[in-house]
Amino acid sequence: MRLALGEAHRAGVAGEVPVGAVIVVGGTVLARAHNETVARRDPTAHAEFLALQRALAAVGADRLTAATLYVTLEPCAQCAGAIVLARVGRVVFGAWDDKAGMAGSVGDILRHPRLNHRPEVLGGVLREECGGVLREFFEQRRPS
Repeated sequence: MRLALGEAHRAGVAGEVPVGAVIVVGGTVLARAHNETVARRDPTAHAEFLALQRALAAVGADRLTAATLYVTLEPCAQCAGAIVLARVGRVVFGAWDDKAGMAGSVGDILRHPRLNHRPEVLGGVLREECGGVLREFFEQRRPS
C-alpha cells in the first residue's frame, strides 16, 4: 500500500485526483499507476484501470488470478467491473468512498453473488493516510 500511496502523491503533484494503484504477484510488482484523467483528457484513466492494463500487458494474458491489487481508494463501478473481468485474485484498498465506492460503500460489484468472479477484498488498509492525501488535495482546491 505504501507504493500505491507514492503513486497517489505523484498524481496530486500532477494535478490529478491523488489515487494510486500497484499490482503485485508473488512479491513482484507487475504494474503501478496513478490517476491520469486530466493529462489524458479521459475520464476512464483511473489508477486501477491503468494498472490493470499494464499488468495484463506485462504477463501477456487476460487474467490476473494470482495478483493482488493495492489501491488507495475504494474502486468505483468502472474499476470494480474491470477488476472482475480481469479476474484479479485479491483487492486491498485504503480509504472508503461513500460517494462512488463499489466494494461495499455504495454497492459491491467486487463481491456480487451473481457475477462469475469475486476477488478477496480487504478495505481500510492505511485508511487514514490514504484518506488524508485526498482530503488535503481537495482542501487546497476549495476556496476558504
